[in-house]
Amino acid sequence: MPGPIQSLERAAAILRLLAGGERRLGLSEVSASLGLAKGTTHGILRTLQQEGFVEQDQESGKYQLGAELLRLGQSYLDVHELRARALVWADDLARASGETVYLGVLHQHGVLIVHHVFRPDDTRQVLEVGSMHPLHSTALGKVLLAHDPVARGELDENPPESFTAQTLTDLADIDAECALTRERGWSAAVEETWEGTASIGALIQDRRRNPVGAVCVTGPVERVCEAGVVRQDLVVSVREAARAISRDLGASRY
Repeated sequence: MPGPIQSLERAAAILRLLAGGERRLGLSEVSASLGLAKGTTHGILRTLQQEGFVEQDQESGKYQLGAELLRLGQSYLDVHELRARALVWADDLARASGETVYLGVLHQHGVLIVHHVFRPDDTRQVLEVGSMHPLHSTALGKVLLAHDPVARGELDENPPESFTAQTLTDLADIDAECALTRERGWSAAVEETWEGTASIGALIQDRRRNPVGAVCVTGPVERVCEAGVVRQDLVVSVREAARAISRDLGASRY
């Protein structure tokens, strides 16, 4: 059986690297990060650019993901029933809360963002569809950990990483947090992945009541929290959105 094609592996590694953050990367940064020769890196980048998967900024000469890659990703996500069912409810949640809304699903060792609604203001924002968020330190991930045994099994294979002083990394503490999430029906993460950021999440179920994803609002701590705890009106809004999406997926009782 033929093995993997090295050039395709390298191209995929470059795309993942460019998807890892909002800043553009230069040729030297890409080659150094992946341990590739500059000539090899430049050839792959040029090919990806010709196909529209990568774009080069004319002023800085640095590279970023291209529109063609987003188009292909969107064509996949458009047929994703969960995302399709959630579009209206996620938009409504963003308008009602005034904050960013994410829809995520379990993928490999984390949470894959399959839909992102910008907060309704004029500040600069970066689309995070296709990005990965941690399981143990985000509201989306905590919901999935609490209800999906597969998600919980990922932590046994991949020890939790500490991102801030608030991150839970002890499995016993994480399990206790999961129990609390199941009991109250929602999750919260306050400065556990990113300092200054808080989020509230709730589970989405299908007609068989299987956990299929989660929805959350995310924003600055000073807006999402009051007196050190997450705002209950936002908790209510997130849970209502999760129920509505679940009903649209056929869940009769939630």
